[in-house]
Amino acid sequence: MAEKIITVESQEQLSELFGQLDGNINRIQKEYNVSIVSRDGYIKIIGDEKNISGAEKAVKILMKMSGRGQALSDQTVRYVTSMVTDGVAEQLEELKGDGICLTASGKILRARTVGQKRYVDMIKENTIVLGVGPAGTGKTYLAVAMAVKAFRERKVRKIILTRPAVEAGEKLGFLPGDMQDKVDPYLRPLYDALFDMFGAESFARYMEKGIIEVAPLAYMRGRTLDEAFIILDEAQNTTSEQIKMFLTRLGNESRMVITGDITQIDLPDTKKSGLVEAVKILDGIDDIAIHFMMPCLICSVRKVSHGIWKRAL
Repeated sequence: MAEKIITVESQEQLSELFGQLDGNINRIQKEYNVSIVSRDGYIKIIGDEKNISGAEKAVKILMKMSGRGQALSDQTVRYVTSMVTDGVAEQLEELKGDGICLTASGKILRARTVGQKRYVDMIKENTIVLGVGPAGTGKTYLAVAMAVKAFRERKVRKIILTRPAVEAGEKLGFLPGDMQDKVDPYLRPLYDALFDMFGAESFARYMEKGIIEVAPLAYMRGRTLDEAFIILDEAQNTTSEQIKMFLTRLGNESRMVITGDITQIDLPDTKKSGLVEAVKILDGIDDIAIHFMMPCLICSVRKVSHGIWKRAL
């Protein structure tokens, strides 16, 4: 048996590393088959030398993240240990740097994975970005965060969020109320993200002034959107005609982010998904980026993950 001692800067850092009910450290112990104990000002890792090496690397990366103010959730620990086990831990250095923006509660929003960081960078560097991946990978939330960042930095004057009003497998029938009341159920995920960024009062004020616009995709026809950050969510449920119409709305000094999951298409079998068509046609065009996000928090650039989605395309 071998052992390794790592110095800890503070009791707060030690508490963050171990997590609630030692949940974080228990996961690391289980992952690498080692024992980890804490003493005054340091922790000791005990086990086989090879296992200790992986556990030490994971612990040091997590301590760096904690030092940058990042919360060490169970998902973060699982992601770090998987990156270390896969031998690509050096990619986690990309997560350094400033956060994306502040939420209404004052929390700094940061990319949690390498794939999310690359997605954010693509949005910074390109006029149109297509983010494709399953639920829970942060496609929409990060796009909204980047829209809020651009608005606060006065790079755009408006934030426009839209999605097709397609029911997910069941007919809802006629909904009561005016147009806004009827489309609200379809747009609720976008509202939730905006509430987090702006807070309810600021969101309502911006909506009243027309600075934030949330509308169904059908209302985009015939418009040219200048100086706006435009997000199309659930784009897998657009038809080829709809996504062509949407892409041609782009005006001067505007940016577009199109998000969707091509494995959850709710269109009739006779209709082709506009997102699938767009991915095929727009691939390789300058100033347009396509990013595929992996499930289970592990995100990747397209050249790594393309095989996973090839059948869906």
